[in-house]
Order: sequence, then C-alpha cells, then structure tokens
Amino acid sequence: MFFRQFYLGCLAQASYMIGSDGEAAVVDPRRDVEVYLDEARDRGLQIRHVVETHLHADFVSGHRELAERTGARIYFGARAGAKFAHVPVHDGDTLAFGRVTLRFLETPGHTPESISILVYDREDGTGEIPEAVLTGDTLFIGDVGRPDLLGAKVSPDALAGQLYDSLHGKLLTLPDSVRVYPAHGAGSLCGRNISSETSSTIGEQRRFNYALRPMPREEFVAMVTTDLPEAPAYFARDVQLNREGPGALEELPAPPAMTPEEVARRQQQGAVVVDTRPSAEYAAGHVPGSYHIGQSGQLASWAGALLSPEKPIVVVAEDEERVAESRTRLTRVGLENVTGYLAGGIRAWDESGRPLARTEQIDVAELRDRLAEDRALQLIDVRRPPEWEAGHIARAAHMPLHRLGDLAGSLDRERPVAVICRSGYRSSIATSVLERMGFRKPTNVVGGMDAWTGAQFDTQTGEEGRVG
Repeated sequence: MFFRQFYLGCLAQASYMIGSDGEAAVVDPRRDVEVYLDEARDRGLQIRHVVETHLHADFVSGHRELAERTGARIYFGARAGAKFAHVPVHDGDTLAFGRVTLRFLETPGHTPESISILVYDREDGTGEIPEAVLTGDTLFIGDVGRPDLLGAKVSPDALAGQLYDSLHGKLLTLPDSVRVYPAHGAGSLCGRNISSETSSTIGEQRRFNYALRPMPREEFVAMVTTDLPEAPAYFARDVQLNREGPGALEELPAPPAMTPEEVARRQQQGAVVVDTRPSAEYAAGHVPGSYHIGQSGQLASWAGALLSPEKPIVVVAEDEERVAESRTRLTRVGLENVTGYLAGGIRAWDESGRPLARTEQIDVAELRDRLAEDRALQLIDVRRPPEWEAGHIARAAHMPLHRLGDLAGSLDRERPVAVICRSGYRSSIATSVLERMGFRKPTNVVGGMDAWTGAQFDTQTGEEGRVG
C-alpha cells in the first residue's frame, strides 16, 4: 500500500493519497490539484476515487476539478447534500481497490455529514485491524472538531452530543495501534487546541487528548461549546462552494500585469490592493491603503477573513512567481477575483512618482521604553483570546485581528498606536487595517510577545483591557 500525507502549512490542512496496484484514492484534496496529479504520475497510479470527509468550511476543495481531470468518482457522507454527481456513503460502506479497503464510518459532530475512513491493507496479514483512520475534522491531534460552524442550522449543543457519540461509540473503540490522520494541524480554526503534530495513534490520543478523557456526555457538550473563537465570515461561503462544486482553477483567467497608473485607477474605483511581501519590505514602502498579508504566514486564512469576494483584488509581490503563488493561495479560500498585479512591483510604483506609505517597526525593548515614557501611546494586542489569557502586556487593549476593523473605532486615530501579536505577522496585517481606517501612525512590534516574554518583560493575566 502506498500512503502519503500532503500538509499545506498556510492552511494547516492535510490531505491524503492511498494507492495500490495502480489505483489511488485522494482524501480531502486542496483547491490546486496538480500536486496529486504529479504524485500519481510519479507513482504509476491512476486516481479513481476522491473522498471528502465533510463539507469543508475553511478552504475550497479541489474534489470536482480532480474528478473531472481524472474520471474519478467523488464520495461524500450521505447527509452532505452535494449538488453534483457523487457517491453518498453510509456507515459501514466499503471501497476496495488493489490490496486496500476503505471502510466508512459516519462520525457526525463537527458537521452532520462528517465521516471517518478506516484504511485496511490486505497485504499485511488478514486485514482485520485497520492500519489507520482518517478522521477529517472529527478528531484532531490533541483536540476535537468544533461543533459551532453551521450557524443556526444545527445547534452547537446538538452537534456536540453527536460528536461525543462518534468519538466514544466509534473512534475510541478502535485498537490503540491504529494511526490517526486528521484533516488539520495547529493554526486551524476548526479546533482550538490542535497539536503541531500531524499524526498520532488512537492510544496516544486516548491518553493525552484533553477532550477524550472519561467524562459524562453533558460535561463534554459544555466543554466543547464554551469560549469558542468566532468563526470567520468566509466559512459559510466556502461550505456552499464545496457543496455546489467549485469550478476548475485552470478556467480562471490569468491576472494581467498593470502599470502603476492603472493600479491607482483601479484602487480609486474600489479595487483592493493586497501586498504579500515580507513585513520588512512592506514597512519600508507600500501602496497607500493596501492590505499587507504576507506569504510567509497564513495568507489564505487571513485574506478570507478580511477581504470581500466581491471586490476586485490587485496583488503586489516581489516577482511574477510570487504573484502566481499569492493568487493560488487566495483561490484556496474562494477569493477568485484577482484582476491584476503591479508590474515591476513596488519599485515601479516609486519610480512613477507616486507616494509611498511607510510603517514604523520597533523591537520590544523600544516598546517597553515608549510605554514608560508616553502615556498617550495606545497598544493593541491582536492575538486570539487563549493567547491573550495566557499572558499579555498590562497597557494593551485586546482586539483580535479578525474583529479589529469593528473594535478599533473606539481608539483615537490621532494618537500613536502600536500593535503586537505573537511573532509580528498578524500585527503587520493589523497596521495595514489601521492605516486604511485613517490611523496616523500605526507601529508594528517585531518579534511580538515571543520576544517580549523571551526578554523576561512583565506580563499579566486576566480580563482587564479586553475589548473583544
């Protein structure tokens, strides 16, 4: 049996290929499917099956394009309600090819249609004990799936109860030796305490996963429905795209090169300029009013959270290769309206005589000095609530990045404002949001709280200073 995990760091998303005797299945494919086609060709495999563990909310899947390009059949849990040709699977259904058998388990809880997939290698012994289980968003390493991403369609309490039954009635009945392969790792908003490890075993999760410790059903429901982070607005849109079957990426027109004059004109007409360069380059000079969402981090997730799919997007990057990568990442969350890119990059903008905006960057030692000397300085912490609660700077106001545009309206746009996150990536995004809101001089704290605590500067815990 051939088995490979494909891990996409910018989405904290895992997909899988399973092959035997020239035939293969792909599970939870990303939007850009060339990676699977290349792997299958290199391994002498034909992709005949595309399986989705559920309707993904945090990314647009490549199931339809992959099926159209290979002739594969698409498999979904029977309750998915997919709007295209597919095979609805029920509990206990099997799919066999070569020496591999996949057995489907209905494991609702994260979503009603969620399934898990037992992988049997019949070449090893009798094949009675599965080699692995692909758990989708039902069971993560160190966590379980959130039950609150369907809005009002199904209550979180009802889904949490189903999740408890799926975990204890099905997944935890498997032998300790079975390998666990989830659909996400650390950084995904589909869980809240996901490990950076991308695989484990049932036995390890039984011992170390906080959500799997013995507890009554009611306690579990209360635990997994309390203090959940707000779901980004694009989640509902991506679920609908996945249910309808997104179009092929190769059918989208390539974004054309644009002169600085054309970019400026498009921006005046309502287009959004997205600068994906490293934060130091953005800070040194950028198109005024542009968003900064660097390629070095979770560009797709933050773009999905902050940008409207209806607005045209113009990309600024270091070169054409990075423009293409930026565009691919945007399409992974359904942002397909990339209408062009700045030819020649920021240098061309500068040489055209147009003004450059700049963002001050300071280290944590400078931040500490300014906090001591300048009572007018406003400090914003844009991390997520669990990060904030673990320790923050006493003067900081907590405004999570995905809500910054709403919460920062309470601040004085004329007073200096500094922004901090864990490392400096999200805070750089935040300075661009504040600049677009009219703040006079937003400052990015490089190194973030990692550097602040590493320097052994004071922190506090508690609710004081929490705005959102």
